[in-house]
Amino acid sequence: MNTPFTIALAGKGGTGKTSLSALIIKTLQEQGKGPILAVDADPNSTLSEILGVTVHQTIGDLREDTLDNISELPPSLSKSSYLELGLEECLVEEKDFDMLVMGHGEGPRCYCMVNHILRKYIEVLRKNYRYVIIDNEAGMEHLSRRTTQNVDILFIITHPEPISIRSASRIYQLVKKLKLHVKKPYLVINKVGGNLSSALKDEIANTGLPLFGEIPEDEELVHLALEGKPIWELSSQSKAQLAVKKFIHTCEKDMSQQYHSFPRQSSG
Repeated sequence: MNTPFTIALAGKGGTGKTSLSALIIKTLQEQGKGPILAVDADPNSTLSEILGVTVHQTIGDLREDTLDNISELPPSLSKSSYLELGLEECLVEEKDFDMLVMGHGEGPRCYCMVNHILRKYIEVLRKNYRYVIIDNEAGMEHLSRRTTQNVDILFIITHPEPISIRSASRIYQLVKKLKLHVKKPYLVINKVGGNLSSALKDEIANTGLPLFGEIPEDEELVHLALEGKPIWELSSQSKAQLAVKKFIHTCEKDMSQQYHSFPRQSSG
């Protein structure tokens, strides 16, 4: 087993991180860089819709089902085995990528035991992949719960607006405060309609975050979302798609630590 190259996306709600997550997955898949594990860590679970994936069970569902049925498990079936089998049912297999949806958050019950076992098996599962792409929930909750860990690149997505950039700065400060295992955090400006003003460049400099790049406004991507069509129907000339391809090209030096030949292992 190997350590996958992990890219996570974070940002304020509405900045477009889910669309960018889908574009990264699409680009890697089209370039034959699978196998890829797509993790939808947003309780709204919209990444699966953008990717055109049907999900029947989430990790949140599995967690609740386990606690509901734990007293009825046969003695021959351990809690770990029950959760491992359930995790396999949560995994949706697609062409060159698989998907895992985290689903709703925790309720008032005690989830410590279940979460510990799930984390262990998800860590084993992710090693079957060359790349892991994590679309995090909006805001900073996932950071304070330390669910964004062991990340090679963290893209913090923002709009070209001062208030949005300051929000990105707060996320970055929390990453540092919690001492999360993030190798390279970057700022990404999404939906850029022209040149950035000098005032906006000053705001970016104040974050202390390296600016990785800009994603231009893309009417084609907007129309696709309005029509409820999956990302695969986006044309090769999409402005956002072309920008993400450049992103992946820029990351290739870091990604080169992965093996050129990575045999896909069965999740079952």
